[in-house]
Amino acid sequence: MSRSRFRGLLVVGVAGLLAAAGAVTHQASAAEVAAPAAVGADARRVDIPRIAAAIKPPAGSRPVGAYVVTRGTQTYTCTGGVFTGASVPEAQLLGTGGRIHHFKGPSWQSQRDNSLITAKKTAESPRAGTIPELLLTVDSHTGTGTLGKVAYISRLRTSGGAAPAGACTDGATKAVPYGAVYVFWAARR
Repeated sequence: MSRSRFRGLLVVGVAGLLAAAGAVTHQASAAEVAAPAAVGADARRVDIPRIAAAIKPPAGSRPVGAYVVTRGTQTYTCTGGVFTGASVPEAQLLGTGGRIHHFKGPSWQSQRDNSLITAKKTAESPRAGTIPELLLTVDSHTGTGTLGKVAYISRLRTSGGAAPAGACTDGATKAVPYGAVYVFWAARR
């Protein structure tokens, strides 16, 4: 089986697992619209899961894309003998606007048109045994393509990615696999 066919089957399987685990379409307010349809051969439909009240984007925000992590890690650095503090993401996302690379910054870059955004954490909703769900606010844009109008990012349905337990040697790093659904939002018009 070719590598690209295997990845395609993996994405379909992950999407099926998310659906089976209870992912549901986002309950939009009157001011919101449904997530856009997948556009292009490299795009996949991803439903928007429910969002905890603590991390909902501002009223009037509308979804402009939804993506699932197809391969991702959160990397921690040992400080004071434990893995703690902020992690560094490295992930490949696939969704309604094709492929997105998520990396240190935190940054997201469209592999279709090279549009790039960075964001900072605005709010979080803890989840037992995994990294928290987040609302992030975009603080920089480069380019006007797929990510050009994004103002907020939701990290939802997280799995894995939590800091390793136990002692470690200062300076050591550990990459921990994780999964999530990312939803990109435009601000009210």
